[in-house]
Amino acid sequence: MAVLKFQHARETVIEQLRSARCSLASEVVPLSESLGRVLAEPIHADRDFPPFPRATRDGFAVRSADLVSLPARLRVIGQARAGTEFSGTVGIAECVEIMTGASVPSGADAVVMVEYTSERDGWVEVNRAVAPGENVVPQGSEGRQGDLVLPVGRRIRYGEVAMLAAVGKQTVSAYRKPRVAILPTGDEVVELGVTPGPFQIRNSNSYSLQAQVASAQAIPLPLGIAPDREDRLREMIAEGLRSDLLLLSGGVSMGKFDLVEKVLADFQAEFFFDGVAIQPGKPLVFGRAQGTFFFGLPGNPLSTMVTFELFARPALQLLSGEPDAPLLFLRARLGKDVRRKPGLTAFLPALLEGSYSDPVVSPVEWKGSGDIASLNRANCYLVIPEETEEIKAGEWVSVLPR
Repeated sequence: MAVLKFQHARETVIEQLRSARCSLASEVVPLSESLGRVLAEPIHADRDFPPFPRATRDGFAVRSADLVSLPARLRVIGQARAGTEFSGTVGIAECVEIMTGASVPSGADAVVMVEYTSERDGWVEVNRAVAPGENVVPQGSEGRQGDLVLPVGRRIRYGEVAMLAAVGKQTVSAYRKPRVAILPTGDEVVELGVTPGPFQIRNSNSYSLQAQVASAQAIPLPLGIAPDREDRLREMIAEGLRSDLLLLSGGVSMGKFDLVEKVLADFQAEFFFDGVAIQPGKPLVFGRAQGTFFFGLPGNPLSTMVTFELFARPALQLLSGEPDAPLLFLRARLGKDVRRKPGLTAFLPALLEGSYSDPVVSPVEWKGSGDIASLNRANCYLVIPEETEEIKAGEWVSVLPR
């Protein structure tokens, strides 16, 4: 099977997930527990927003026609505070003192800010004209009763929580979180409580993947470490295929003891690709077996983490009920020259600094895809297109946040 270019591989993952996705299970959760979930029901406005013409400034509710000739002298006939109603009507040469957030009284069509007024003995002198509607949000201008305010498939973040609360949703229907089996492989990998031998490594991939899965609002299911034995690997893969997504790490290269693809073939696995032209993470495998999608992630820690972000995270977005899974890139000036061998789309650990108006990104020194320390000196990935051999300092480049 040919190695796919980066964009083709991502599109393959997204297309396969979309075409296979049927009705997703949902559940009702309290609003207080909905953060990060994906809406399984449309949300409509239960009333106009705002439900009344709302003042946006402290000052006086006036008839704009009364301020044609300045200064204007108006009689104060009452006060309107947020949460209360002024029941009268503003007539000619009259006004109502009003607070931010209060309902603009009948008859008034604008609010003049208190800074442009002086009040004395029940009268106010106004020194600035206002246009009709100035400092007033009209009733229903943000949304009419019955309008769709949040669609099915929207990820619930703090803004969505505010909207759900505003329409009175104490509970909400959300898609069930995907269950993700995590299976690191290899005799060289040992658990954290075991003192590693001189040629062994601790099981960092399982824990980093659990953190990434949880950050994607899915449920991580660590299965332990699969040894380089076909029988035991087969048993553990069978268990992992009972989840919504299986993530394997290691064992996907071309070595004699890289058994993952061989064992997956025993499950009549369909392989969509078994390599992507990226750095790090080229030996990535993606397929489906017994109705469950799987990724064979490279075993080197940086490769594992990068390929999760680029491929497994969008898969989980779709499995969670989101309709799209875009990658969001930033743009920044390159801080120092970069030269490298072209042919692979590179995602290099980098440090984004500078101000919002002049962001600067520089790659951090790294020793290859096993260098966890370099990732923790970085806060993003510098993205270099596959055909690019050299980029000069000062040029604008793409940045992927981490």
